[in-house]
Amino acid sequence: MLRFNKSLAFGLGILAGAIGLGGYSHFWGNQARAWASNDRHDDYVMCTGQVLVNTKVPSDGVWLLDYRSGRLLGTVIDHSSGTIRGWAEVDLVQEFGLPPRQDARFLMTTGQISQSQSALYITEINSGKFGVYTMGVRPDKQSGISIRRQNMSNFRTEAGQQPKVVPAGS
Repeated sequence: MLRFNKSLAFGLGILAGAIGLGGYSHFWGNQARAWASNDRHDDYVMCTGQVLVNTKVPSDGVWLLDYRSGRLLGTVIDHSSGTIRGWAEVDLVQEFGLPPRQDARFLMTTGQISQSQSALYITEINSGKFGVYTMGVRPDKQSGISIRRQNMSNFRTEAGQQPKVVPAGS
């Protein structure tokens, strides 16, 4: 009986420790994790987030905003080889309808939209436009990565009007 009580106490101690280290979902890995970071230097901003390229292997996506050229670049790091899979590009001046040489003020960050896919949220402060982008394999099945705008809206409104939403692909 004494041996059983020690085993029970030991087992309860292990369980309490697991819960104390982060809870049931953390200990057994049943909760999606959002690992992302942002950084900026001068005219460049970089964000990271997961990209669904292969359902069996998680992939890191890297977003790079180049203020000087008004371009958004994106790539995925291949975990099996540690290599960059090529760069996709979006012209944000055209995408946001900005006049050439306007002093643009972009903010961007990533967020987790599914267990293995993040989205890039980007806004241009002067115009009030807000866009949501994702990155993934090219739809034409060629090698490389593509960036897709999911939605665009304007967070500034005239008095009494609803924000304008622009459907994806328009």
